[in-house]
Amino acid sequence: MLNLDDYILDTLLRDLTGHDRKPAAFLVYLWLTGEQSRRKTAVSISYQELAENTGLSRSSTQSSIRWLVRRKLLTFTKANATAIPCYTVQFPWRRST
Repeated sequence: MLNLDDYILDTLLRDLTGHDRKPAAFLVYLWLTGEQSRRKTAVSISYQELAENTGLSRSSTQSSIRWLVRRKLLTFTKANATAIPCYTVQFPWRRST
């Protein structure tokens, strides 16, 4: 069972959907969070597969990924320019100072 951090629903939901006007980014973040929790590792997935799993268009998925990376909520690695990205969900509010 996924133990969802309270911050995700209490703060991040309103921030991404209301303030940033990026509800698709919230859905992508939520899906990747769940998948990373299930796999216990980073998620390697194509834009098309991610779109199918979230019910979004491929372009919305790409835009959401860019936004989440910009917001430092997601990082990714690629073996080369054409490789499928491997995403790691970040939880910056958990970092201690």
